[in-house]
Amino acid sequence: MAAVSTPGRARAAVRPAQGREAVRGPALVRALPSGRALLLGLALLAAGALAYLGARESSLFALRAIQISGAPPNVAAHVRTALESLEGRSLLALNGADVERRLARLSDVAGVASDRDFPHTLRVFVTPAHSIAVVRRGPSAWIVSSDTRVVRSAGRSEASRLPRIWVPRTAAVDVGLPLGDSDAERAVRALAIARRAGFAGRIAVVRSSDRELTFVLTAGPEVRFGDSTLLPLKLAVAKRVLPLERGAGGYVDVTVPERPVAALNPKVVGLG
Repeated sequence: MAAVSTPGRARAAVRPAQGREAVRGPALVRALPSGRALLLGLALLAAGALAYLGARESSLFALRAIQISGAPPNVAAHVRTALESLEGRSLLALNGADVERRLARLSDVAGVASDRDFPHTLRVFVTPAHSIAVVRRGPSAWIVSSDTRVVRSAGRSEASRLPRIWVPRTAAVDVGLPLGDSDAERAVRALAIARRAGFAGRIAVVRSSDRELTFVLTAGPEVRFGDSTLLPLKLAVAKRVLPLERGAGGYVDVTVPERPVAALNPKVVGLG
């Protein structure tokens, strides 16, 4: 009797599952889009793509005005000249890389960002590179910007208020390109940090290597930093020490900022 009843129970257990599958199949079919809806969606997608391509090639969004902000007039003029070839191009076909590529070789531009203002305007936001030092190589001299690029050649006595950085005769110095000497690059970056920190001493010469950074001031002692690590902290300590040593000559050493050392005034040692 048990053997006879078992298949019946098995059939009873299987039938509900078959019923659920039978209901689920038509529901899935109804949930799928119809062939007409698929064709309509593809047609709309194709129409949108064609409209976009047409707008890219037409004058509907042609560039007619370039607005430059953040730069002084002379730098803005250089930027405008470099971007003139973009006028007339569709803003849809223009991207930030196009703008950056045209401005990359401008030695008086440190950074740039751009924004398309439809229908016809390109807004360009410029971070100017400031002249920060004069690089000397033998009798030759060049003005260098704060991003280490060479701005232009200079006379030996030109820009006398800018610090001097001496490079070996074998160093590459090319207008429009970054300095080709690593020690000179370190010196320029240190000067940029000193400018941002409001370092008040007028710097005449910068000596730099991987183990030495020294500012030779036009008046007062030279400032020795050891290397450029912790430079903002060392500059802050030097700013406190220098007024006590102004006009004394010698040096102030802030290699260990917690224990500054002055050549001629032992009272400065161990300033807290």
